Amino acid sequence: MKLNELLKNLTAEAVCGSTDVDAEGIITSTANVTPGCCFVCIKGFNVDGHTFAEEAAGKGAVVIVMEDRAVFASFTKKHEAEIAKGALSVVLTASTRHAAAMLADSYWRHPSGELRLTGVTGTKGKTTTSLMIKKIMELAGRRTGLVGTMYNMIGSEIIPTDRTTPEANVLQPLLRKMVDGGVTDCVMEVSSQGLKLERVGGCSYGTCVFTNLTPDHIGSTEHPDMEDYAASKAKLFGMCENGLFNADSAYCGRMMRDATCRQFTYGIDNEADFRAENIVYGSDFVEYDLFGLCDRTRMHVSIPGKFSVYNSLAAAACCYVEGIPVKTAAEALKDIVVKGKAEIVPTGRDFTVMIDYAHNPDSFINIITTAKAFAKRVVFLFGAGGDRNRPRELMGETAAKYADFTVITSDNPRSEDPEKIVRDIEKGAKKTGRDYICIVDRREAICYTVRNAKQGDVIILAGKGHETTQIFKDRTVPFDERAIVREALNEYYNKK
Repeated sequence: MKLNELLKNLTAEAVCGSTDVDAEGIITSTANVTPGCCFVCIKGFNVDGHTFAEEAAGKGAVVIVMEDRAVFASFTKKHEAEIAKGALSVVLTASTRHAAAMLADSYWRHPSGELRLTGVTGTKGKTTTSLMIKKIMELAGRRTGLVGTMYNMIGSEIIPTDRTTPEANVLQPLLRKMVDGGVTDCVMEVSSQGLKLERVGGCSYGTCVFTNLTPDHIGSTEHPDMEDYAASKAKLFGMCENGLFNADSAYCGRMMRDATCRQFTYGIDNEADFRAENIVYGSDFVEYDLFGLCDRTRMHVSIPGKFSVYNSLAAAACCYVEGIPVKTAAEALKDIVVKGKAEIVPTGRDFTVMIDYAHNPDSFINIITTAKAFAKRVVFLFGAGGDRNRPRELMGETAAKYADFTVITSDNPRSEDPEKIVRDIEKGAKKTGRDYICIVDRREAICYTVRNAKQGDVIILAGKGHETTQIFKDRTVPFDERAIVREALNEYYNKK
């Protein structure tokens, strides 16, 4: 695509070189540079892309986009000859993160304008709510894509992913592939980082959902405080036609304050456009009446817990706003299964094993409280991911306070020492004076819970959810907790 076409939706402070040059692809990593591409110099938390401009030019990039004025001046002076003969063009703009999004959107011909794009944002509930919306839409006859934490999907095709919201130059070609594949709707989990770092810049949304906001991503590499976190989330509601907000969240008003879209609310405890009442909680389901702007409908959802009421209520209300009858939502959700979300692993014994993605104090409380409604004893196994902003001591204190017995172990240690992570968590558990054990090896810890299970126990394996690997500093190993539970059952109970 010609540079002058790429720049139509981007304000350039200066352009040195021809705007008639053809750029093939929008690249933000020199590892992916190919001859003829446009390289965008992103200033990251640890690395400044401007330091790789020379390498990108040497590999054949024909357009370099910068935001650093000093680097722009020195680089253009050094490459005067290439610029003069039309072999290289250099663009200066106010923000290269914004530029990367707008350039990718232009290069891939604004694919979100050809899709009905639904966004879901919030600390908890994004994944389950998104999958629920997708299932409802598909039952309504809409070919639906997904951009999410667990994986991306084009119809039924699963595409692996390593982050909730991809970078713009990955997201936009994915959306274009959906359009070209006949997808009409796409449900997207939209992270606060995806919004703050403009990964979704240029996207056009139909209806967007706000689930909740709790302290989970506060730290030097994410958000300095809750206001920054909330402000990042709130950006989504200036990018959509309709906004659906959780009326029971303390941050509902903050999210709605600057929203430019039509506004709808949902909830259980407070007045809302879509409400749930007459709730029945079961060991493997919830039931409730959904009413408000829609006809009163009895909902049966095959995932337990109050959080499932919120997630399914949001999904049904969102689809109603999108023109899908609530009866279709009720039919879609009656047998829904979400891998790693309150997922029951069959044991054939007199105790229950549940796998859940819970990885912060609030989600710990949610899943433990859910299990306590039908358990004699809740055994809670968890760790904390390395290289992540997680309140480890608070995680340990919360787990030990709410569970009957806590097993502190590893999650994905990444570059950190697993034993140190466990010790950090243990500081919080010690405060409670309640029963716990530390077993650093997660496989060994899971086997311990199975060997020592009692009648009526609910064992919750928390933190990894849908994941099937474990990440260490020097290796990534296969790690499917379902298989480990089965192995432990076979090994222990077959010997008895």
